[in-house]
Amino acid sequence: MEMDTNNQTSTPRAGSEGISGEAEGEEQEEPSSSSHQYETQHVEEELVSFRTRWKQEIESQPKNREQESLPSTQVKGIEGEAEENSAKGFYIKGTELEKAGKVYEAIQYYRKAVQLDPDIEHKIDYRPRYPLKDPETENSEGNVVTDESDSSEDSEVIEEAQLLQRIQKKLSKVGHFCIPKFTQSTTHISSLPIELLLYILKWVVSTDLDLRSLELFGSVCRGFYLCSRDSEIWRLACLRIWGLNCNLTPGEYGSWRNMFIDRPRLNFNGVYISKTTYIRHGENSFQDQFYRPWHLVSYFRYLRFFPEGMVLMLTSSDDPALCVNQLKTRNARAPVMVGYYSLKEDKVTIVVQRQETTKTVQSGFKKGGRRREIDNSEQTFHIELNIQNHKNRRHVKLVWSYYSVLTRSKQGHESTSNVDLIGNRFTNLWFSRVKSFTSESDQPLN
Repeated sequence: MEMDTNNQTSTPRAGSEGISGEAEGEEQEEPSSSSHQYETQHVEEELVSFRTRWKQEIESQPKNREQESLPSTQVKGIEGEAEENSAKGFYIKGTELEKAGKVYEAIQYYRKAVQLDPDIEHKIDYRPRYPLKDPETENSEGNVVTDESDSSEDSEVIEEAQLLQRIQKKLSKVGHFCIPKFTQSTTHISSLPIELLLYILKWVVSTDLDLRSLELFGSVCRGFYLCSRDSEIWRLACLRIWGLNCNLTPGEYGSWRNMFIDRPRLNFNGVYISKTTYIRHGENSFQDQFYRPWHLVSYFRYLRFFPEGMVLMLTSSDDPALCVNQLKTRNARAPVMVGYYSLKEDKVTIVVQRQETTKTVQSGFKKGGRRREIDNSEQTFHIELNIQNHKNRRHVKLVWSYYSVLTRSKQGHESTSNVDLIGNRFTNLWFSRVKSFTSESDQPLN
C-alpha cells in the first residue's frame, strides 16, 4: 500500500510539473521572439539606409575621396597629367583644324592648350601611330580573312602601268607611303615628308647615275616603289645622259623611265673590258736555226664612261682586279688616258689623247758620249663603237666600227693610220659592274 500511494502521489506531481513547465516555457518564448524580429528589422533598415547614403557620397565625390586617400605629391601629379592630357587634346584638335584650312578656329584651340601647358608643343609626339597589321579582318573563330580582290590582283600578271595605278589607289586610302611592321621606339622613315625622301633618293642616284640602287630601293615595299618611280628623278637622269639630244617629253617611250631603259646608252657603274690575244713570232736561236719560238700575247683594254661625257681608257696586261681601281676617279694618272665621247643613237664616238714627254738618252756606250733627245710624238685615238644588247642584258656590248690613230710629232708633222678591224685583233668590249664605283656619292642629281 505504501508503494501504491507513493506512486499515485509521485505521478501527478510529475505531470503537473511538466504541464506547468511547458506552459511557462511557452509564455516566455513569445515575448523574446517578437523583440528579436523587431531588432533585426531595425538593423537591416539602418544598414540599407547607410549603404544608400554611402553610395551617394561615393558617386557624388569620387575624385575627392581618391585624392584624400593619396599623398599630396601624388595628387598634384595626377592633376598635372590631367591638364597635360587635356592640353594635348586641344593642341591636336588645333592641328587638325589648321590642316583643314580653319586657321581661326585652330588658334583658339592652340591658345587653350598653351594656357594649360606652355611647353605643350615640345611634349607632343608627332610620330604617327599605325596599325601593325594590314587592313584585314578576323572572323569569330579568330582566323584572318583577307580581301579576295587583293589576292586575285596579286596573283595575276600585271603590267607596269596598271601596277603603278593600283598601288597608288591602295596607298591613297592609307594616307602614308609606308607603315612600320613592328612598334618603333625611334622616328621611323615613314615620318619623313615625301619631298625630303625624294631629295634623299637624288643623293642615292647622284651625278654618277646609280639607278641600280634606286631600283633596289623600290623593291622594299609599295611606298618605296612609288618613290622610285618618281618621274622627275628619271627625267633628270635622261637629261644628264643625252643633254640637248634629249626630247622635252618621253614621246614614243611613254615615260622617262622607259626612255632610260630602252634608248641606247652607256652604263656608268662599271667598266667595259675586252681581252685581246694574238701569237707573235720570236727570234731564232743563233745556236739552233731550226728552233722558232712563238709567243702567246694577251692584254686587256678598259673603258670607263662618265655621264658628263668624260672617258678613261687603259691598255694593260694586268688582270681586271688590279686595273679597275685606277679608273675609279676622274683625276686618273698615267698610264690611264683621258678623253671625251659623244653619244648619237647607238653609236659612241671617242677621242682619247696620249701625251708623251721627251726623254734624254745617251747615244753609244762610251762614257761622256753625246746625249740626244728622242721625240716622243703626241698620239690621238679616234674610236667608234656600236652599243648592243645581249640576251636580257641591255647596253652591255660595244662593237668596234672604226679605229684610227693620229700622230703629231714635235716638229708639227702629222700622220694618220687607220687600223684594220677585220679579224679578231679587236674583240668586243663587255660591261662588268664594279661595286666600288657607286659606294660614295659626291653630289645629288640635279
